[in-house]
Amino acid sequence: MSRNYNFHNPSGLYFVSFAVVKWLKVFTQDAYKDILVDSLIHCQTHKGMELFAWCIMTNHAHLVYRCNEENNPGKVLGDFKRFTSKQVVKAIGTNPQESRKEYLLNEFARAASESSNVQQYQFWRHDNQPIELWSNPVIKQKIDYVHNNPVKAGLVLKPQDYLYSSALDYADGQGLIPNVIIAKV
Repeated sequence: MSRNYNFHNPSGLYFVSFAVVKWLKVFTQDAYKDILVDSLIHCQTHKGMELFAWCIMTNHAHLVYRCNEENNPGKVLGDFKRFTSKQVVKAIGTNPQESRKEYLLNEFARAASESSNVQQYQFWRHDNQPIELWSNPVIKQKIDYVHNNPVKAGLVLKPQDYLYSSALDYADGQGLIPNVIIAKV
């Protein structure tokens, strides 16, 4: 994660988006998306992440979250991105069904060679900027944006039909990640 992205209010609620380098469509296989899901659950359980909305698309992800008093939201996001970067790259490298393995690994290596702070592979772009959500209308707008992303991309007709998001939680169902906090806005 770039050093310039500041979470000015450690207890604030934030919207963040982050993308795979070169907007590569890595998350076309559920196994790769599941790495992110498992890591978000870990962040909830062990890093004080309070998740309000999330969505994993083919080449990027969106979160609306905050952290408890003991945890810095920027550090938690940085840890999440570092861990998932290594795990997804490893999964790509060991997946016998991955027909794009050589291409993807070469692109990640090329991106790392162009970065001053990445050694072998760069998976995530460094340009995510946290946006603090300061009012109920803004919170609602960002959560709706997160949930409508798969609809806009033509993946589903209704937000709650997309498995890799919290939209089902907002439609009185239970999504993949437990303990999503439903914003009452």
